[in-house]
Amino acid sequence: MGKNEEKEVDFVVETGDDYIYIQVSLSVRDEKTLERELRPLETIQDHYKKYLITLDYDTNNYNGIKQISAMDFLLGRVEL
Repeated sequence: MGKNEEKEVDFVVETGDDYIYIQVSLSVRDEKTLERELRPLETIQDHYKKYLITLDYDTNNYNGIKQISAMDFLLGRVEL
């Protein structure tokens, strides 16, 4: 887990010289939930990859934050 000011990011993965930030949520179909889950990632000022993983089958891009399906990730259909 990583922390930026008062906001927490669920996972910070170090991959050599880079980092990957991952936020996980059951669903973000509710607008308030989506805003809450994106907020910590939006406050990070570097240019490393940022992902929102959910059980929703939607794939979206929110200003560089990629939403991906947990099932696709677990089945190896999506590579971070």
